[in-house]
Amino acid sequence: MDDQNKNLILATALSFLVILGWFLLFPPEQQAQDPSEPEIQSAETSEAVRAPDGSAAETSGTAGGATPVADAPRIAIDTPSLEGSISLVGGRIDTLELKTYRETLDPDSPPVRLLSPAGGDDPYYAMFGWAPGGSLDFADVPGADTEWQVVQENADSDPVLTPASPVTLTWENADGLVFRRQISIDEDYMFRVTQEVDNTSGETIRLAPYGVVVREGEPQTTGFFILHEGVVRMSDGELQEVDYDDMPELEADDRWGPSADVTSVAENGWVGFTDKYWMTTLIPEPGQSFTSVVQYVAARDVYQTEARLPTMDVAAGETAATTTLMFAGAKEWETIRHYQNDTGIAGFVDSIDWGMFFFLTKPIFAILHWLNGFLGNMGWSIITLTLMIKAILFPLAYKSYVSMAKMKELQPEMEKIKERSGDDRMKLQQEMMALYKKEKVNPASGCLPLLLQIPIFFSLYKVIFVTIELRHAPWIGWIRDLSAPDPTSVLNLFGLLPYAAPSPESFLAILSLGVLPILLGVSMWLQQKLNPAPQDPTQAMVFAWMPWVFMFMLGRFASGLVLYWIANNTITFSQQYLIMRSQGYKPDVFGNIRRSFSRKKKAEKE
Repeated sequence: MDDQNKNLILATALSFLVILGWFLLFPPEQQAQDPSEPEIQSAETSEAVRAPDGSAAETSGTAGGATPVADAPRIAIDTPSLEGSISLVGGRIDTLELKTYRETLDPDSPPVRLLSPAGGDDPYYAMFGWAPGGSLDFADVPGADTEWQVVQENADSDPVLTPASPVTLTWENADGLVFRRQISIDEDYMFRVTQEVDNTSGETIRLAPYGVVVREGEPQTTGFFILHEGVVRMSDGELQEVDYDDMPELEADDRWGPSADVTSVAENGWVGFTDKYWMTTLIPEPGQSFTSVVQYVAARDVYQTEARLPTMDVAAGETAATTTLMFAGAKEWETIRHYQNDTGIAGFVDSIDWGMFFFLTKPIFAILHWLNGFLGNMGWSIITLTLMIKAILFPLAYKSYVSMAKMKELQPEMEKIKERSGDDRMKLQQEMMALYKKEKVNPASGCLPLLLQIPIFFSLYKVIFVTIELRHAPWIGWIRDLSAPDPTSVLNLFGLLPYAAPSPESFLAILSLGVLPILLGVSMWLQQKLNPAPQDPTQAMVFAWMPWVFMFMLGRFASGLVLYWIANNTITFSQQYLIMRSQGYKPDVFGNIRRSFSRKKKAEKE
């Protein structure tokens, strides 16, 4: 076995094993709701709050005959990006849909729903309030079942929260404390909630403002190990991620009880829940200290995050106010980067799950995003990005292919060394190394370009899988979603036969190859034909099967990734062919193809 073939087999086998292990051990899971699981019935917040003096209490229920959340009067939310409502019971922001995103490619499919009220399906909502301290108790501050009033400037029309028209809620307790809450929103996904209290009670009061995001019941997730879904928070530059199934295992906290993770943030931070493409996050104003709380309330199967601001002492006759931001929307890179750079939300871009190869995924996506803005198509942007990557790696590729060409030229001399050495392996290695040194050939350089493709391959897969910009992004013709597998199928002759392709959950799905996976297999096969097949039967068999194994393995991967791999193979083939010809070695592609078929016929006859 010559060294060139050894290196090529080593590199190809390593790529194969890594991708095969990833694909087989950690396939994407389609998690469905268990029909036997009881539906969560709740008409209240499961907000667990702690008073500033350290006492604990849990507000819950629609006590005292309060209006149920589902039937409560509401204030509509209407922006270019969002549509929803705010419940006047508790002042919850609890109904929110994303206008510009649909559940499926069908333009008539419903918009993506982000927040849902308590008492319905998958309750997910945000609340703001004051935790009492000192002489105050929970009846003295607005809580989960407080019925707020709207301050209306125009009595002839219902108030609507828009970017141009904030809304103000008010509530007064029996002792002369007047609470006001002004809610405003921009044209994207950022709410601004300003809470204010007027102390006309005649004595100093003590209380702490907070915001809380609540999810009742464990949310349905994608369930793929390369993607984090759950709590995401930043605390003075330190990013933390907590999966939903890890929250019940959180250690107990003296003040917050079991299953709580409490962190003190000195200046900059945020905390909330992230899904694959969507996120709801509480953000105290930059420079504001606060307590960041991640908590699981087992009694109600509730997951929640809280941003508790420092306790305030408000003297009689004084007014205190505080502002908290809340992001609720799509994790668009440009939008989130704007909030980070222009609003001062530290590390907000890291709310996107860039993964362990963040030093590659971030620049890869930034370039891809720029190319898409220039070309207007993510598919062509992926192909252009592939060209750029190959251009960057060209010096190494050139050196590699020159070395391969020289190895071909040295083949007769290497055969002579093998004949002279006989069974003396030590002598064989010494003479081979001397020959390599004399001719300035590095036998290991042949596999380096392929090995470097592995982290790039994984990074691009991560980018395609997690970034919303690739979601439902079309390329050409039948490829309408580069984040999804090729929808065509060889089993129905690519749509010519009158029946649908197998569903992704079907066992036959792996055989349901589309056009792109087939082109991938062909491109790998042609790349092999730049060199004659190895004389060793085992090597020849490995080489013969490798393209088609990869074709089936990657067939159910995102179309964008398969497109990248096809473009990469095509460019690599062209580079290798031209460089090897420039060094005097002329690859006989068509001859190698003919010989591979002739060898098969000969083997069949034998």
